[in-house]
Amino acid sequence: MAKQKPVADLSFEEASSELEAIVATLENEQKSLEDSMAFFERGQALIKHCSGLLERAELKVKQLTGDEISDFKDE
Repeated sequence: MAKQKPVADLSFEEASSELEAIVATLENEQKSLEDSMAFFERGQALIKHCSGLLERAELKVKQLTGDEISDFKDE
């Protein structure tokens, strides 16, 4: 794997895009065990980072809406 930006420095969109690329690589290419494990570990870190960003965004929305988040429903 090429030198990469630290996971903590990635935006949600960057991390999500990189995660999609990792999944595609692991599904479509033969990699050595070591390379596969490196991709897997990076993917796990990206998932954790994205989850944290989403949790912070949800908290911010709750703060802005007075803790009243309602589901979007088709009308």
